[in-house]
Amino acid sequence: MRFISPKTDFAFKKIFGSNESKNILISFLNALVYNGEPEIQDLEIIDPYTSGKVLELKNSFLDVKAVLANQKIVIIEMQVINIGAFEKRVVYNLTKTYANQLKIGQGYPRLQQVIALTITDFIMFEETEHPINHFVFKQRELNFEYKEIPLEMVFVELPKFNKNLEELNNIVDKWIYFMKNAPDLEIIPDTLREIPEIELALNISQRANLSAVELGELEERELFIQSYQSTLVEATKQAKIEGKAEGKAEGIAKGKAEGKAEGKAEGKAEGKAEGKAELILGMLSRKFGEVNPEISQYLQGLSSEQLSRIGEAIFDLQTINDIYQLENL
Repeated sequence: MRFISPKTDFAFKKIFGSNESKNILISFLNALVYNGEPEIQDLEIIDPYTSGKVLELKNSFLDVKAVLANQKIVIIEMQVINIGAFEKRVVYNLTKTYANQLKIGQGYPRLQQVIALTITDFIMFEETEHPINHFVFKQRELNFEYKEIPLEMVFVELPKFNKNLEELNNIVDKWIYFMKNAPDLEIIPDTLREIPEIELALNISQRANLSAVELGELEERELFIQSYQSTLVEATKQAKIEGKAEGKAEGIAKGKAEGKAEGKAEGKAEGKAEGKAELILGMLSRKFGEVNPEISQYLQGLSSEQLSRIGEAIFDLQTINDIYQLENL
């Protein structure tokens, strides 16, 4: 058996957002949001994934959205690449979802709690070794919670989880292990088969069950992530080299310490932006054929953060000119 990685947005939506994913998502959310307690009994998946669906340009980058039986809303996102200002984007999507519940003229009592579950393949919180961190509104000095807790954020940082199969003690461990290690499995281990929803998730994850169209879409996304990460590594290395040289020269005039720091910062930023622009040009070429010089020049003039937003939404483009709509997402 070969299993697809749930870390890609395509695979994540297929596993947790398909029409047959309801029980999988209930188990997953109970484990990661409610520490394994069966708080969620029923939910509705909003805009479920369907094979071959033509996507429109995204207004945000959420992977799965669900409304629970008690009307709470949960937005779930899997993030592989640590793009600029990601921590702000999580808060933006959370508050946007909360505010957008009301139509003109509707009263505040209609507002329901919103929970943002974010799984990252990088470390966000150096302050703790815990892989799961839960944030709510609390009074600063006395530490009591805000009334009804309108907004919650739950983060799962996969790099902090290092247990092997023999060390998995509960359903929380098993779901995190699935998220991190599914593509490395050759069979469905007994310890994971004990959770019917994880077994079903692994069955959905089998490459043999994907259509040719789905496999092509998955491989395109995997290639982009690998290329993107490699480009960032090389850009960082080159930036350090260039930054050291530039910083050393500029330090003669400004002072060695100040020049070195500034040179590193400028070199790193320029290297990242240039590398991202080249990568996006390559992906556009694969998707649409030859890219005209105007678009190439346009991309070269964008910041690293703007290019990151474009890179994430590139698979949703229907025409190459739609790229001009992505800059301000």
